[in-house]
Amino acid sequence: MGQVILKTDLYGIPLLHRGKVRDLYDLGDKLLVVATDRISAFDIVMPNGIPGKGEVLTAMSVFWFDYTGDIVENHLLEYRFEEYPAELKSFRETLQGRSMLVRKAKRIDVECVVRGYLAGTGWKDYKNSGGLEKKEVNLHGNVIPGGLKESEKLPRPIFTPSTKAETGHDENISLNEMTEMVGQDLTERIERISIRLYEKCASYAEKRGILIADTKFEFGFVDDKLILIDELFSPDSSRFWPKEKYSPGSSQDSFDKQFVRDYLTEIGWDKKPPPPVLPDDIVQKTAEKYREAFQRLVG
Repeated sequence: MGQVILKTDLYGIPLLHRGKVRDLYDLGDKLLVVATDRISAFDIVMPNGIPGKGEVLTAMSVFWFDYTGDIVENHLLEYRFEEYPAELKSFRETLQGRSMLVRKAKRIDVECVVRGYLAGTGWKDYKNSGGLEKKEVNLHGNVIPGGLKESEKLPRPIFTPSTKAETGHDENISLNEMTEMVGQDLTERIERISIRLYEKCASYAEKRGILIADTKFEFGFVDDKLILIDELFSPDSSRFWPKEKYSPGSSQDSFDKQFVRDYLTEIGWDKKPPPPVLPDDIVQKTAEKYREAFQRLVG
């Protein structure tokens, strides 16, 4: 793992967008996506980053894009720096191992969430819908049994879309609301593909000691073809749990920014800017979690 990169500036290459983690550059007929080492918590980017995080996110997405190519096409064109165009060759230290060249796509503004376990906002909405008392609960258009515990495995994976917010929190929506936004045929197609992606990759991960509790996808169109875009099954877009520690009935240990969130909660941060600097031990523990998830899944 090299230096911590919090921000990229590629002189002469137009910057299209700077997100919470990724910097996006316009190369004319394609895009350059650079995963920095920035980390956010409670939707606010922390002042210091996590060593190697951008490289882990990129390598995991590359692996999963290849693994799921039989289900749906994706936007990845190239990730090997040696094959990059000449105008990028002077930026090796910044780009190698943490960037991808991808196809330009017209993004569908819906976060496509699949849940295999009851956690996070899914658990919160389940309780608020009377899941602890009722025989059945309608969770964003999916009928599931009542009386389930926090972190319990669902009878089947469910599709629970949300709006895609540029800032702040995404908001869960029902399948009917998604249908009103993008149409019934596209909603059904995306739901079907999303469930297939989750089932295939969750099965793979479980054999390697990781439970994928939930994950989110993004889709877009290249001409009239639906493709998978953004990242795929990373610790930033998914909830990874170590299988050997799994015990339903409470929140679980996870391979992500758990140490960061726990620390910020312990110190009583009000979740408003400016965020505090993360201590070295929290940074190191978080970096180790990201690397362990990668090593278990990819090797």
